[in-house]
Amino acid sequence: MFDRLEDLLIRLEEILSELQEPDVANDQNRFRRLMKEQNDLTPIVEAYKEYKKCKETVDDSLQMLNEESDEELRELAKEELNTARARIEELEHELKILLLPKDPNDDKNVIVEIRAGAGGDEAALFAAEIYRMYLHFAESRRWKVELVECEEIGIGGMKNVTFMITGNGAYSVMKYESGVHRVQRVPETESGGRIHTSTITVAVMPEAEEVDIQIDEKDIRIDVMRASGNGGQCVNTTDSAVRLTHYPTGIVIYSQTEKSQLQNKDKAFALLRAKLYDIECQKRHDAESEARKSQIGTGDRSEKIRTYNFPQGRVTDHRIGLTLYKLDKIMNGDIQEIIDACIAADQAAKLMNMNE
Repeated sequence: MFDRLEDLLIRLEEILSELQEPDVANDQNRFRRLMKEQNDLTPIVEAYKEYKKCKETVDDSLQMLNEESDEELRELAKEELNTARARIEELEHELKILLLPKDPNDDKNVIVEIRAGAGGDEAALFAAEIYRMYLHFAESRRWKVELVECEEIGIGGMKNVTFMITGNGAYSVMKYESGVHRVQRVPETESGGRIHTSTITVAVMPEAEEVDIQIDEKDIRIDVMRASGNGGQCVNTTDSAVRLTHYPTGIVIYSQTEKSQLQNKDKAFALLRAKLYDIECQKRHDAESEARKSQIGTGDRSEKIRTYNFPQGRVTDHRIGLTLYKLDKIMNGDIQEIIDACIAADQAAKLMNMNE
């Protein structure tokens, strides 16, 4: 591990030297590549430099204890020794985590698709609430949210809703939300006061660039039409809605949230690329299924990951056995504690796999 850290330290120095070269700014692709590599390496190298300083402190403190007779100075050396040793232990763990293989999609924006499952209107109402939960969460992180596609029902629910989140490292956080979310409560439409169980599915897909997925024009049918449903001025009076049909997969994308046909077309293609990229990722994941069994947030979309129990005010994440009694806060977007616990569990599982 330490040989690799030395190599990364040298590589960061090389990058910083390259960035000083006058011709780098003229080559934007090279400049972006170097800046990204610098950003990736800096936290690792900084932790390693601190580790080396702590090791020096340990050596200096031990030398002082061997040579110094003054009791006050010896006590000071012991205190520095204990502090440095404790920090070394922490840094060794941090460095192991920093050196874990990084998901290449972690820095990407995401497209989130929420679909009502079992439970009829109640599932659609819950889908709308989970959508609002993610809006509040994105807002707390200062991420930008754009609606791509939405099918509403008359009582305020959503049969399905698709939206894009743009923000630094959005996929690294949101990927832990993929799966089946279950709600247990008495529906507003239930006169007998019985608790019902309904489900929705959440799919989180990394945004795919054109370099990630090439779409052949002959595989696509593009239809334009007048938008339907509620809309502002011009939305229902021009042929602004766009429907894409991808023949090889049968995927159909419908986008009508923008007034401009071109904007709707761009959104539809972004969603199609994300879906096709997601299919490719799933194929790779299936091929590596044995290595992925212990990982969190990377499992089957049919997996039940979380239950929201309204009568008891609790939320349980079944993957990590975490139960929190703050349902109101969570439904208002306070899900960071759950995500942090999923990240920690995922890292622990990966570290265990590395040690086996």
